[in-house]
Amino acid sequence: MRVLGIDPGLTRCGLGVVDAPDGVGAMTRGRMSMVAVGVVRTPAGTDVGERLLYLQQQLDAWLDRFDPDVMALERIYAADHVPTVMTTAQASAVALLAGAQRGIPVRLHTPTEVKASVTGNGRADKAQVTTMVTRILGLEVAPKPADAADALALAICHQWRGRGTDRVDLAAASERARLKAAAR
Repeated sequence: MRVLGIDPGLTRCGLGVVDAPDGVGAMTRGRMSMVAVGVVRTPAGTDVGERLLYLQQQLDAWLDRFDPDVMALERIYAADHVPTVMTTAQASAVALLAGAQRGIPVRLHTPTEVKASVTGNGRADKAQVTTMVTRILGLEVAPKPADAADALALAICHQWRGRGTDRVDLAAASERARLKAAAR
């Protein structure tokens, strides 16, 4: 399974693609591999609409190039700084729309869930997440900046925790298609 992890942000949006063979899950913790990692940056002084358009174009290029089976997106949580939450929500909406347009499932994971999955501690700091992402993927160099490591952590989290949900959704979609075809 190929997962595109997305750490949404308008100034910096982390993207990370991770592959894992079938059978890798929370119990097996088999070998995963990093396919790609990067950060889309937009200048803070630019019009928000232009920044969102650029983010969409870059995300579309990643989707075309890497053809993920699923997208793992960080779930937005309330914070004290409302403008940051708003721009993060806008960047998340771009990712949700991109997935919907292409029929790619988008799964949301909380920051605590991602940290717990990757480090074993839901309150881990960014350095701990980066260290574990580097170790899990067998990377020689830690991904930087933190947004890139966070995107990979989202993809890893989904590889380990989200596969069961994906299988249930695929089975349900198959059954709906079968029933629809039978009704014709």
